[in-house]
Amino acid sequence: MGKVELDIGIDPELLAQAKRLGISVAGMSETQLRLHLQKVDPACAEERARRWADENADAIKALHRFVEEHGAFGDDLRTW
Repeated sequence: MGKVELDIGIDPELLAQAKRLGISVAGMSETQLRLHLQKVDPACAEERARRWADENADAIKALHRFVEEHGAFGDDLRTW
């Protein structure tokens, strides 16, 4: 029995980075590609993480305020 073709979505920024570095993405999921690129090009991964944190700073602050006010999910169930 032959293989079935499957279309998957991959972040275009990751795909461009892989192409720039000459990395074949055949057979890789987005998660596998992301992990591989973190190993071979950590500076780019750090920049992408910094950009994500900047873009989501307001939501992160809102979540922290919510947790301070209401506690974290399951706080009332913990025994430690």
